[in-house]
This record gives sequence, C-alpha cells and structure tokens, in this order.
Amino acid sequence: MHTIALIFGGRSSEHGISCVTAGGILRQIDRSRFDVVPIGVTSDGRFVEVTGDPEHWQITNGLAPHVPDSGDEIILQQSRLGQGKVELRVVRDGGRIEHLAHIDAVFPLLHGPYGEDGTIQGLFELWDVPYVGSGVLASAASMDKDFTKRILEGAGLNVARGVVVRASEPRAAVRERASSLTYPLFVKPARAGSSFGVTKVDAPEQLDAALDEAFRFDPKVLIEQGVEGREVECGVLQGENGQAPRTSLPGEVVIGEDLAFYDYESKYFGKGTVTIDIPAAIPEQYVAAVREVAARAFEALELEGLARVDVFVTGAGEVIVNEVNTMPGFTQISMFPVLWENMGISYADLISHLIDNALERGVGLR
Repeated sequence: MHTIALIFGGRSSEHGISCVTAGGILRQIDRSRFDVVPIGVTSDGRFVEVTGDPEHWQITNGLAPHVPDSGDEIILQQSRLGQGKVELRVVRDGGRIEHLAHIDAVFPLLHGPYGEDGTIQGLFELWDVPYVGSGVLASAASMDKDFTKRILEGAGLNVARGVVVRASEPRAAVRERASSLTYPLFVKPARAGSSFGVTKVDAPEQLDAALDEAFRFDPKVLIEQGVEGREVECGVLQGENGQAPRTSLPGEVVIGEDLAFYDYESKYFGKGTVTIDIPAAIPEQYVAAVREVAARAFEALELEGLARVDVFVTGAGEVIVNEVNTMPGFTQISMFPVLWENMGISYADLISHLIDNALERGVGLR
C-alpha cells in the first residue's frame, strides 16, 4: 500500500478547476492500492489540510469550489525514513505540531502558474519524492506558449504564426508588429490555461482591449494569427521501458455559431453550444497524422507521464499544434480521461497507471 498526496487548488486563475479535478480523482482512485492524503493550496499559496470527500470538490450552482483559508497548515519535510519519503505534519490550534503521514509519491493536480510550470516540481525534486507528470524544465517550457512554440518549431512541427509582446512595450510598437498578421487574431497570455484572458480579435480597433485583458493575467502575451481548421485533441501517455509515447484516438471540439471560440465558460460551465466527438470524425489519414504529431510534440518537449496535445487540422490536412498541456483537466468528463476510456483504459486504471509510472521513475536527473 502506497500513500499518495493529492495537491490541488493553487495560486493561479485555474484554482477552481484544479479542485474539481481533485474531486474526480478522490472519487475514483483505487483505495485498495493507495492511501490518499488530500492537500489544498490556498489562493495565497498556503498548504492546508482539507476534506477528502469528493462531493465537496465539485461545481455547485455554477460555482467552482475553492480551498478555504481556514484549514490547518501542513508542513512538508524530508522524512528520516530515507529517500523517497516525505513526512507531512499539521499545525493545530495553539501551534501544536502533529504527524499526519509519510507519503510515497505526489499527484500534483495544479493547473497553470505556480503548479504546472516547474515550480512545485522543483520542490518535489528537492524533497526526493516521486511525482506524477513532467519534470522541472519540461513543465516550465510547456507552460510558456512562446517557448513551447520555439521548441516545436525546432523539431519541425507546425505552429500558428504570431508575435510575442510585453506589457512594458509601447502600445504603438505592439500594433505595428501585429500588423504583419492576418485577422482574425487570438490574443493570449503566454502562461495561463483554460482560455483565461484569451480574446478573438476580428479587427484592429479591438486589439487594445484584447491586450488589456491578456495583460491582466500575464505581462507576456502572444498575438497569433487565427487558423481555419478543426479543433482536435489527442491524449499522450509516456511509453514504458523507453518505448515511444502512446497516443489516443483524437477527439474533436465542435463549437456552435453562438461561440467565438472554446473559452473557459464553455469548457466548464455549459455556455453556448459545444459538442465533443470521441473519436473525432475526421479522415483516417488525418487521425494518423494527429497521433504522430502529438507523439513528436511529447518527445520534443521531453515530457513524462501524461499530456494532452491540442491541434488544428486544416482543410488541406495540415496539422498545426495549438497547445500542449502537461497536466490536462482530469475531471471525469474532461477530454483527457474520456479519450483514454475510449481506448479501453478506465478512469480508475488511468490514475493507477500514472502513479505507478511516477513510482517507477523516481526522482533526480534522467
């Protein structure tokens, strides 16, 4: 029996979705194999003791859950039991410190900055405790859409045309650089997920407002040329014993005319008309191309554990990488677990597989 810490919540704008993901994992993790210690991270970055009741961590009346500030603070430190063990202690009323658990591995369910970007992965490496997902460098590079695109382009993969701008740049200079692109444009924070801060821009006079919105989330922003194509997503799992990554059959996100694009509200709160087709109803040769591109992106970024690779498939069959998620949404209705369920891997078995992968891999340079 292994003891696994689930860490969720966090300081990013995706705090609530991270909590919903935790609810799904808590509901489905194999309790005959794993003892679970849930650890919440508050919006200001405190690690606190929280309930493990999955019903608490679900969307209710259109509101996502959050980690309360009132929880007893958890202290994490290397254990005297040796490498690969971390002791959790909890600070009770009056400052009394109690032992909580020794953990064998961590499943970080944090989305966005301060969780999916290599920061907490570095902490796990310092603790010498195994964890699910990619390492420090791969997580950091994949969180930053600018660096992701540079690496993928270097590997010969197609990405959307665009420019990178900073909040410190004169707005006139930003407009001038954006003028080289063909509308519609998409303005995106470089290091945010779940479509936070993303705006579709159909005309130059809309650009300033879109930049203002994106800069609310990140001082570094991408302005990308829109791609005409079908929005397709592919799940990837790390291959075993040095083998090539495993890819799922792709799924397709089909949005109705009442939506400009697949945004946060439509992803999680039912806004607009959205249909998820699994598997995607695209020609077989395009399916093979999407799976190949997803595997190549996984390898180019040196990812581990899992990823979801989002692409556009154009009418001519060109596959253009849009985004790579190293810790994709993991609720029971999220695309990633549903893609693997379509491949015959249940939600519970997928969780077990990822934890087993982390335990086998260990920590340190690799």
